[in-house]
Amino acid sequence: MRTPRLSRRAVLAGSAATVAATAVSGVVSPVAVAAPAADGSAYRWRNVVVGGTGFVTGVLFHPSVRGLAYARTDIGGAYRWDDRAGRWTPLTDHLGWDDWNLLGVEAIAVDPAHPGRVYLALGTYAQSWAGNGAVLRSEDRGATWSRADLDVKLGANEDGRGAGERLLVDPRDSDTLWLGTRHDGLLKSTDRGATWAAASGFPAKPSASGQGVMFLVAVGRAVYAGWGDGDGTPGTANLYRTADGTAWEAVPGQPSGTAAKVPIRAAYDTHTRELYVTYANAPGPNGQSDGSVHKLRTATGKWADVTPVKPGGTTGDGSADTFGYGGVAVDARRPGTLAVSTNNRWADVDTVYRTTNGGRTWTSLKDAAVFDVSETPYLKWGDDKPKFGWWIQALAVDPYDSKHIVYGTGATLYGTRDLKRWAPQIRGLEEASVVQLVSPPAGEAHLLSGSRDIGVMYHERLTASPARGMATNPVSGSATGLAQAGARPSYVVRAGWGDNGNGAYSNDGGQTWAPFEAQPDIAKDAPGPIATNADGSALLWSFAHWDGTKYAAHRSTDNGTTWSEISSFPKGATPVADPADPALFYAYDTDTGTLLASTDSGRSFTARAGGLPSGDAQFKLVAAPARSGDLWLSVKWNGLYRSTDGGVSFSKVASCWASYTLGFGRAADGADYPAIYQVGSTDTITAVYRSDDEAKTWTRINDDAHQWGWTGEVIVGDPRVYGRVYLATNGRGIQYGEPVR
Repeated sequence: MRTPRLSRRAVLAGSAATVAATAVSGVVSPVAVAAPAADGSAYRWRNVVVGGTGFVTGVLFHPSVRGLAYARTDIGGAYRWDDRAGRWTPLTDHLGWDDWNLLGVEAIAVDPAHPGRVYLALGTYAQSWAGNGAVLRSEDRGATWSRADLDVKLGANEDGRGAGERLLVDPRDSDTLWLGTRHDGLLKSTDRGATWAAASGFPAKPSASGQGVMFLVAVGRAVYAGWGDGDGTPGTANLYRTADGTAWEAVPGQPSGTAAKVPIRAAYDTHTRELYVTYANAPGPNGQSDGSVHKLRTATGKWADVTPVKPGGTTGDGSADTFGYGGVAVDARRPGTLAVSTNNRWADVDTVYRTTNGGRTWTSLKDAAVFDVSETPYLKWGDDKPKFGWWIQALAVDPYDSKHIVYGTGATLYGTRDLKRWAPQIRGLEEASVVQLVSPPAGEAHLLSGSRDIGVMYHERLTASPARGMATNPVSGSATGLAQAGARPSYVVRAGWGDNGNGAYSNDGGQTWAPFEAQPDIAKDAPGPIATNADGSALLWSFAHWDGTKYAAHRSTDNGTTWSEISSFPKGATPVADPADPALFYAYDTDTGTLLASTDSGRSFTARAGGLPSGDAQFKLVAAPARSGDLWLSVKWNGLYRSTDGGVSFSKVASCWASYTLGFGRAADGADYPAIYQVGSTDTITAVYRSDDEAKTWTRINDDAHQWGWTGEVIVGDPRVYGRVYLATNGRGIQYGEPVR
């Protein structure tokens, strides 16, 4: 898949922030299987299993403990590897709504002398609208954390996010930590991360590129820092070092030129005393077209070019073979043995090269690789077999097992134990950014989902990755719409980004799909939400570009064979079908605060209720299942509104002051109205709630250990299982909760 992550992974230019000392917050615990909510109820929360689906930006084996490793992601938090169980344990689910920007992990550090200690540098974006970063520190491998808030911003989901670890425990003193930033140079802590200040003597000056320190690595008792703001010309330093923690100098003789413009990662071979550095002409993960690998014999200062393959050749079909170099990892057991990865190599597909003689000769592990992706079939991307990978920048060799190598891609983490057979090593790690959820009232599957980058999936089981993988015919990238006919649940439609068409329909509940025979011209550049009426006889497709431009909606009554423009539909609005009456559609005009309705199956729309909230706030219009004209409107910062007359009038619900998303599930025993689920605020905090009495009262059903950052996209209850709820997250996949019985 080459679908760009524009919605949540946009490449953003940052602005400078100020460096200051930090404050410390209290200890928190992220781990709980089932915990009491505020009113004494208890829910058990788990991931719906898909397996990965996001960019794993770093993997770090602990050098002193067999089987212990940590992983970081760009928007989905950090994880600890449990070697006995063969799965990852999430470590940052306790971060809540207000801390959504901390779900991106810029760097991880461990202390070789104290196996329980682990540190995380958190901050997803370094933009003016994003919050400052923070450092979490733990003495028990991430079971509990102490937090230090920074006065600078970090950028775990910006360009350069696949670079090396920017956080390091000083090799001479476990109480001293170093943190490289993008805009604010180098920070230093002398109290194990409790407080931070600018490091004195560091000579490099930040530029507008937003890269700054690319990595920090211990070389004996010295510390080396890669610098990403140079221009690659001779004499421009991109690698610095300090021997005493005070005085820094540019490393003499370092490589220059386009292929060595940006140092991406570095690894030190303690046996040969050689430092290996990968380079590229851009920070990545996108945009790299040149790169190299060099090694420095630290005792003599002698550099050598050990690049496995020079970028710039041609492939068998004549395409330009351009790429950079990304990951590098040495084998702690075998001198001169290491692996490096290519990155952004689209024509010939990325690979991992391995050498056993210090880089004199290399073997491409891709050439003999045998893949087993039966555990996560979506990795075939609609083809017969998976590719070796793309965006390979995270790369690690197990210090206790030379043949155990893992590498991250834009969608998973692959591992091998024999250098030939590879399989996803991803159990427990879920990073999907989910935007669509449907829980059918009947059929095999209890859940259909739509995510950014991996499209739509049909979940036969909640505990295994969908056997069909991502929806095909056509294959699409990010999902923009997913809808089921209210009175005909076997009929489902979807829309999304894709090279070969964006829309499709299903007559078997989403198991198989048929593409629309035609689509409006704008669908290729601005696919938006889609809806189908109660009996599946009419489709409404709305269009809006990611830059905010809105376009006219279109209608089809022949499964997408022909389309007609709906001039009376508010441009860019989300169409909502009445679940019981095929003649009724609704739309909410956020520009004017007006509810519009159609009584002719979407041919035309007229205004009904007006004077409702408008502007750029978040709005969600939802129809209660199996009822005609029962509408609920969630409004960020403005609460919840309800209409029981098809949008002719609305009344405000008094039980909450903020509502971000709303959904329905099976009614409680003895109740005559569906259970309502909400992400919103009924008191002082934003949380997940359930109401069994038509929103008169609410019960909080998540707890402080299960918050997952930003969760305002979509929530839906299961219409067949009371109490079960599915929650979309932006980076922690699909969470589902059930009452502890």
